[in-house]
Amino acid sequence: MRAKSLRTWLEYLQKTDRVAVMDKEVSLQFEVAALTKKLDGKKATYFTNVEDYEIPIVSGICATREQFAEALETDQYQLLSKFTEAVTSPTQCRHVKKENAPVKENIILDNIDLDCFPIPVHHEKDSGKYITAGLFIVRDPVTRKQNVSIHRLQISGKDRLGVLLLPRHTYHLFKQAEDAGRPLECAIAIGVDPVTLLASQASTPFGVDELEIASALLREPLEVVRCETVDIDVPAYAEIVLEGKILPKVREPEGPFGEFPKYYGPRGDKEVVQITGITHRNNPIFYTIVPAGYEHLLLGGIPREASLIQSIRQTVPSVKAVHMSPGGTCRYHAVISIKKRNEGEGKNAIIASFANSFDIKHVVVVDEEVDVFNMEEVEWAIATRFQAETDLVVINGTQGSKLDPSTDEGFGSKMGFDCTIPLGSEPMRYKRIHIPGFDEININDYINKNSSGLRTQHLEKK
Repeated sequence: MRAKSLRTWLEYLQKTDRVAVMDKEVSLQFEVAALTKKLDGKKATYFTNVEDYEIPIVSGICATREQFAEALETDQYQLLSKFTEAVTSPTQCRHVKKENAPVKENIILDNIDLDCFPIPVHHEKDSGKYITAGLFIVRDPVTRKQNVSIHRLQISGKDRLGVLLLPRHTYHLFKQAEDAGRPLECAIAIGVDPVTLLASQASTPFGVDELEIASALLREPLEVVRCETVDIDVPAYAEIVLEGKILPKVREPEGPFGEFPKYYGPRGDKEVVQITGITHRNNPIFYTIVPAGYEHLLLGGIPREASLIQSIRQTVPSVKAVHMSPGGTCRYHAVISIKKRNEGEGKNAIIASFANSFDIKHVVVVDEEVDVFNMEEVEWAIATRFQAETDLVVINGTQGSKLDPSTDEGFGSKMGFDCTIPLGSEPMRYKRIHIPGFDEININDYINKNSSGLRTQHLEKK
């Protein structure tokens, strides 16, 4: 399987010429991030010569929708349905013994120092080094189910991390533990396959283990192994695992940090993770995600799309496709296509979108023949099928994203564009122009392959 581990996926990318191997020495201070950003959406970057380190760094392993689809062995049009199916039908993982788990090849329980790994500084005003691609795994002590998510992790000391916990499942479990006066055990898996990475971002009810979603996506049980110092199961083929606990009643300064909206998340007193152990593969590869790059945006966007299309279907069953666009940071803007059967369904789809996620700020609804992944087509639909007087939906005084600087601490407005054609319109009014034979014609059958190109007699007649 091409996506069994980070290493098998990198081999696959290399065979298809989608990895840029960089042997020139690079600095962790901005240079790794800058070079990765230069190739964002084009090639993964693999740095073999990191200043002061022998451990290589990789980034950009899945920076297009097509690559995520390839990892799931499907295409971008079936991507959401396959993801949704896995979310609704998770499969148990397979526990393996530590001697069969590559991540246990090296075990460090004493003299822990996070500086042994090449952790980059990404943006100019970041408060320091950040782990940006670690699967943060905790366990519900009552149900024994695990929760998997990704959080920004600031290096605050040799065995200490600052963590931003948003008010979701991990935060809920931590507050339960903190109210009881105890820490919450956790593990941070760095360098996993892209399928498990994507599964970690699934929007699920509380109590669903995202590693089991990864098993369903992989079509075979994900191999996991128990940690050394905490009661947590982690992917056996991860490159690096940090074990630890979130400390109760402890908050320390964290941030600022460049976030997905392409602005800085502010500094504040945040929760703290005490590292209790480290395990890693022989010759580990450190994996980092450059914040606000395509890899970061798509990781958040694709699972949100899967959740969104399910929500809209409750109201508008004829929804065909949804897309959280990169221009809206794959969080704030949604484009939805529907097969309209009744007037008002476009506006219903808009309202259903706002109900799905407080992050969604602007929604465009188009007819089914408009390609939601082609923003030129979407803009054309707005230009020719929308009138503000009848087709605009504005809702003021709503909860939005606190990371959107245009809001008042997340309090703001939302807007929807109903760009669907009115039912019963005169047929030629919205008839798209078409050149017969355009789709079938092969341009290469007509181009002159002769390098001389233009005939000399034509050039002589200037």
